Amino acid sequence: MRTNRIRVAGLAAVTAALALSVTACGGSDSAKDSGAKEKTSAAAYTAKSSADVGTRSATDTAVPAADQITKASAATRQCSGNELSYDVLHRFPKQLGEHLLITARNTGSKACWVTSYPSVMLGDTSNVLPHSKKDAPGGSDRITVRPGGKVYSAVALFADSAKTHTSSELSLALRDQTGDTGPASELKAHNSKGAPSKFTWSDADVLNWNTEKPYDF
Repeated sequence: MRTNRIRVAGLAAVTAALALSVTACGGSDSAKDSGAKEKTSAAAYTAKSSADVGTRSATDTAVPAADQITKASAATRQCSGNELSYDVLHRFPKQLGEHLLITARNTGSKACWVTSYPSVMLGDTSNVLPHSKKDAPGGSDRITVRPGGKVYSAVALFADSAKTHTSSELSLALRDQTGDTGPASELKAHNSKGAPSKFTWSDADVLNWNTEKPYDF
């Protein structure tokens, strides 16, 4: 698997594209084209603790979920690309709410954390996708992923102009709390039957990592 595309995609192109990304606080991007149409996809679910994500002690039961995530993450390190496996499911092709559901699973032997949203480039483009303005808050949280645990993100796809792109491939890299990205993984989207699935877009954005599946309807 190639793991360096986002880093070597051209310093000028990537630096310009990263201007669209949020800072370490996980805020929404401010450089998205002002003429982009209002997105109609459903809002992402707020991050919550789940049975297979995060860690909890017996004394944590009365603590809000967001605090449990932070406390559980304090003793762990950031996930690296080679200890997470990714699955990209193309959902609702050519329908309202079309998106790529990204599932990251911890295949390592130790817990680690992710934060913010993944750095994603679609097809052979060199633009890092911006963070969705309609995302739920919480992008600065550290979400701890136990061995075998999963976290989710999504790329919302919009084809609302004559100029579109089509591909079944994307690049993904983890982002740290300063906004920097690590090595990228080259991935392919697939449909519900596991076959490669091509998607079309003229505009797209990304959601924060979450303990629950976004757009789960």
